[in-house]
Amino acid sequence: MIVLKKPIISEKSMELAKMGQYSFEVDKRATKPLIAKKVAAKFMVTVLKVKIVNVKGKTKNQKKVRGSYKTSGFKKAVVQVKKGDKIAIFETPQEGVIPTSVGTEGEPQIMKEKKDILGRTKVRVEKSLARSTGGAVGAAPTTQRKVITGK
Repeated sequence: MIVLKKPIISEKSMELAKMGQYSFEVDKRATKPLIAKKVAAKFMVTVLKVKIVNVKGKTKNQKKVRGSYKTSGFKKAVVQVKKGDKIAIFETPQEGVIPTSVGTEGEPQIMKEKKDILGRTKVRVEKSLARSTGGAVGAAPTTQRKVITGK
C-alpha cells in the first residue's frame, strides 16, 4: 500500500508549512501512526502530530448532457514536524543572482536563476541600460529579457 500519494500544494498549505505543518494526500486506509512513520522515514524529520481529514467529493454538473456526477473524495493528513525540521518540497523557490559575461554592446549581463517547486529551472537574462551610440541623450534605456524553462 502506497501511504503518501502526493503533497497538497495550495496557498493554505504553504502558510501552514511556514509553521511546520505539511499537508499530504494519503491512502484511505492509512492510520495516524503509519503516516507518521512513513513521513519520518521518507523526509528525515521528527513527526510530533498527525491530523487526518476525510475530504468529501464534490457534485459537478455537465452542461452539454443534462446530469451530474460526483468526484471521488480523498483523505488528507496534516503532519506537524519538530521545530527546525523542514520538508524540501514545501520550500518557496529562492532567487539567485549570477553575473555573466560581457554582452553584445560591451555591458555586463546579469542572469537571474529561479527554480519552481518541482525543481524545474527558469532562467531570466536582463541587460540594463543598453544605449546605442547614435541614440538620443534623453532616450529611455532598453531591457532585454530571455526566459528559458528547463523540464
